[in-house]
Amino acid sequence: MNINKQTKLIVDLDKKPQSVMKTRGKINWGKIGIYAVLIIFAIIYAGPLLMLINTSLKSLPEFMKSATSVTTKLNFDNFVDAWEKANFPRYLTNTIIYTVSATLVFIVTAVFLAFPISRGYVKGSKIILSLFLIALFLPPALIPQFQLMLRLGLYNNPIGYILLFTINPIGITILVNYIKTIPRELDEAAALDGCGYFRFVTKIIFPLIRPAIATVAVLHAIGIWNELILPTIYLTNKDYYPITRGMIVFQGVYGSNWPTLAAAVLIMIMPMLIIFLFLQRYIISGLTQGAVKG
Repeated sequence: MNINKQTKLIVDLDKKPQSVMKTRGKINWGKIGIYAVLIIFAIIYAGPLLMLINTSLKSLPEFMKSATSVTTKLNFDNFVDAWEKANFPRYLTNTIIYTVSATLVFIVTAVFLAFPISRGYVKGSKIILSLFLIALFLPPALIPQFQLMLRLGLYNNPIGYILLFTINPIGITILVNYIKTIPRELDEAAALDGCGYFRFVTKIIFPLIRPAIATVAVLHAIGIWNELILPTIYLTNKDYYPITRGMIVFQGVYGSNWPTLAAAVLIMIMPMLIIFLFLQRYIISGLTQGAVKG
């Protein structure tokens, strides 16, 4: 019996290297196909950005000679010209004020709104959440919004422009779903300890939902930073222009100078790109955790 067991063990050991070699030699075409698709999409998305960078580093004669060729000499003077000619300090300051103030107001009000909706502490919380979801698919009501701004005296007013961004249905939805992942036992324990509603939300809820707050803040800030239609409609004074509206003025004057225009566009997108790269980990965490557990 012992001899038979030893013989069987030796045969099994001889077969294992062959099976391992077969497994290693097998090509996983599915994984290769997935990586190929990802590389194609990366080229599609990164291609225009790389072309923009390449154009911004060319001189105007070099661009006119060959618009698509790779630049042979780095010309950073385009960024200096764009910064000075496009009045970027003024437009950039306005945009930062609009983006930061509107995002802060929205985040604070959104958390205090999303918490009772997620917990069902208000009557019709499911209906309210459904209305926010429906609002995602509705076009902006520009005409009644414009009439309201006129009657309130907020037309061509920076404060009125900021108030336009104090609501965002997708942000409310993300916060509601994320807060649902927090155990209700925390609410009961805080109530037994005499913790008030305002203190509970600010001291406990806010720290626990930081990934969701980062997600909503970045998405909301990018939306404000890139907004073009609303400043064109509601801001007529050049002193109030954000950077996107100022780019239209710059393009109208220097539209034929494509390298300088490309440099101006890069200056415009760089702040949001840097913020996104630093906070992308929190953005993914906020989106996935709220979507899976909500």
